[in-house]
Amino acid sequence: MHTPSSTILALLAASMLAPAGTALAQNVGGPAQTAAFKVFLRGSQVGTEQSSVQRTVDGWLITATSTLAPPVALTIRRGEIRYTDTWQPRSIVLQGQFRERAIDLETTFEGGQARNRFLQDGNTTEKADPVSADAVALPNNFYAGYAALALRLAQVQPGAEVRAYVAPQAEIGIVLNAVETQRVLTPRRTIEMRRYKVGFRNPGGTLDGEVWAELDGRFVRISIPSASLDVVREDIASVSAREQKFQREGDEDVRIPAIGFTLAGTLSRPRAGAPRATARPAPGATPKLPAIALVPGSGQIDRDEVVAGIPIFGQLAAALADAGFIVVRYDKRGVGQSGGRVESATLQDYAEDVLAVVKYLRERKDVDDKRIAVVGHSEGAWAGLLAASRDKDIWRLAVLAGPATPGGQLVLEQQARLLERSDLPEDERQAKIALQKKIQQAVVTGTGWDGIDPQLRKQAESPWFASFLAFDPRVVMPKVRQPLLVVQGERDRQVLAHHAEDLGALARARKNNPGVEVVVLPGLNHLFVPAETGEVDEYATLKSREISPKVSGAIAAWLGKAATRD
Repeated sequence: MHTPSSTILALLAASMLAPAGTALAQNVGGPAQTAAFKVFLRGSQVGTEQSSVQRTVDGWLITATSTLAPPVALTIRRGEIRYTDTWQPRSIVLQGQFRERAIDLETTFEGGQARNRFLQDGNTTEKADPVSADAVALPNNFYAGYAALALRLAQVQPGAEVRAYVAPQAEIGIVLNAVETQRVLTPRRTIEMRRYKVGFRNPGGTLDGEVWAELDGRFVRISIPSASLDVVREDIASVSAREQKFQREGDEDVRIPAIGFTLAGTLSRPRAGAPRATARPAPGATPKLPAIALVPGSGQIDRDEVVAGIPIFGQLAAALADAGFIVVRYDKRGVGQSGGRVESATLQDYAEDVLAVVKYLRERKDVDDKRIAVVGHSEGAWAGLLAASRDKDIWRLAVLAGPATPGGQLVLEQQARLLERSDLPEDERQAKIALQKKIQQAVVTGTGWDGIDPQLRKQAESPWFASFLAFDPRVVMPKVRQPLLVVQGERDRQVLAHHAEDLGALARARKNNPGVEVVVLPGLNHLFVPAETGEVDEYATLKSREISPKVSGAIAAWLGKAATRD
């Protein structure tokens, strides 16, 4: 159980457990408010915890039991923390097994000291540490105590420090850096929360994290990004729950039939008084509006296409709706509230999902079924190209930061960019490039894995990556009969600016070219946000959190001219 003081918070990265998700119960001796949590490490679930908070005759009782699989290998049979009625710590009891070794800890708080008696490796040790009277109790390997921390954070302002005792080591400071509001939609209810961004002042350096709690104090989640660790209450961890990072008045949640499942999305309409993006309807006719389907980029992206905290599609949908269009954005299959499976999906499957959204829009009475455009961002540009090549009745296609080269070539270009910025010697750079080429060849052909690390194979060998590497826009573009708009950020370092002109050239070479327009926007990165360098590592520190209005302006102007003319 004992670890050196220099690693007081090391187990935050190895065996973080969530606290009880519970509000301040007021009835003495009343039923405990319980919650179940799921523990994720590097995106995979490794265990569960059952937690509770109860008002007792003389204070508060927090309890939990948990089981975590290797590499954590932790079982808590009995865990409890007692507080006075004013939330001053009284005692800790922790019993269980950690990596096949028994753990047994008893801590009492009295007279400004935390007195510990703990068993480890068959030896009993006693230890006393100075402690603040109002410290939050956070014993190692047992984090039900975060229920108390969530309540304490609700009482302080950013910049303040909360004291915490990491039993059985020492007291540390937890600094509240910022507070943000958060909303999560579940099938049963909408949950309003606060997200507390904190810094754990570990003697070896500050460890950043996030503590989420409902407005009434019930604990919801803790995240340690540097450890790829998330502990999430079950209702929030459900695949049917969706974090709402962007909200626009009047938006409507919609369900879109796909092949064997449904896609969940949001439909945005023009506000009253918004400009019309189409010709006036004939007297007595039902007004119908042109529509846009937004297609998200790579990864497990939700309908708002949130990257580095920026809801790209949420903002874009709002701007395009205000310009007079009906706009649909959706959770990718297997993400958020959408059905389907991520692990078996290919780029071609994502194109089928685009076609399902287009079909849904065609069947709506408020949509002009002859004016449905597709707008795809990054990888979504390729899904849009595929969809447009299969459905000639798609009205127009806009690609935002779309690659012009085959997928394998794009990956090598991105790798070369990263290596240019590294301080690796030339021979190591060439070795990494050679390995990348070998992996890509093995993914595409299914052979040649000899000599490749099994972990690298596990990461690379997927239907999606194979389809991505094999995709070639030069093959698909001649089959796209729609007018094309290409929008590119000049400082994009993920898909370099030359791709815009290259795509434009491919589009112009089409037989009976229906038209192409290329717009390169100065100073914008891959997210279409103003940037200094445009590099990926700059995203988290961008001064602006808004995509440029020039993006929606270019799309709306291009479609608007066509809507009144076609």
